[in-house]
Amino acid sequence: MPVSHLFLALAVVCVWGTNFVVIRWGLDGGMPPLLFATLRFALSALPWLLFMPRPAVAWRTLASFGVLLGVGQFGLLYLAMQGHISPGLASLVIQLQVFFTIALSLWVLHERVQGFQIIGLVLALGGLVLIALNLGAHVTATGLGLVLAAAFFWSCANLVVKSAGATSGAVPGPPAGPVNMLHFVVWSSVFAVPPLLALSLLLEGPAAITAALQTASAATWATVLWQAVGNSLFGYGAWNWLLARHPAASITPMALLVPVFGMGSSSLLLGEAMPAWKLGACALVLGGLAVIVFWPRMRPLIVR
Repeated sequence: MPVSHLFLALAVVCVWGTNFVVIRWGLDGGMPPLLFATLRFALSALPWLLFMPRPAVAWRTLASFGVLLGVGQFGLLYLAMQGHISPGLASLVIQLQVFFTIALSLWVLHERVQGFQIIGLVLALGGLVLIALNLGAHVTATGLGLVLAAAFFWSCANLVVKSAGATSGAVPGPPAGPVNMLHFVVWSSVFAVPPLLALSLLLEGPAAITAALQTASAATWATVLWQAVGNSLFGYGAWNWLLARHPAASITPMALLVPVFGMGSSSLLLGEAMPAWKLGACALVLGGLAVIVFWPRMRPLIVR
């Protein structure tokens, strides 16, 4: 891989990891979480779909992915990050979507579970237990539950992506397919907006929405724009471009760095404390993910 491509992959991972801090800035700026998510997906769709061809997938596939990702993953994630979980821990816990994806693949697609996947799951569950034993200022039971639910809906979205022949960059993920993921994200974002707006009107209320739109600062609007342009368009566009030019096995493992950037940026920019239990949980979860990602590639070398 050329050095320039390596730095591009690192830039994408950095954007995805530090985005948890950006979300926190937007919420701290007075943007209600469900309205925040609504605006993020509205700007992910318009005006970009006017210039990008619709991907060759069924409308129900686009709708399913949009609702699962928009309402299920990000709607719940934004709600959790409004005072229920720190950005660093959110970036770590959300990675448990990998294990939900494996479980759903076993159930829905009848794939076989492998021994190394069980080992990885046990390690990651150890990290989750460590987080649960330290509920307090950094994470509440509500926050942990919401992010786990968000991870589950992300895994459901992964199965939709897999059925469409695309690749989301999840770890582990299917090989790059014929569907352009950037176009897929842009067109599916349309379907996330109506349910998110309806929930925002129902749970946050028209008065709160109007007040937030009228009083939002330029910095708050910048966080909304970054969600759409930086996280979605640049992130998925560059990732898909790299996957089209390199083996998936060379690219997807780098997504393991997302919680590293997430926890590091939260500590550096927000002053999030990193006690021993949090670092231990990070080591266990990332260790479990590493076993799943790297063991299939290392096993042939070890058994020789």
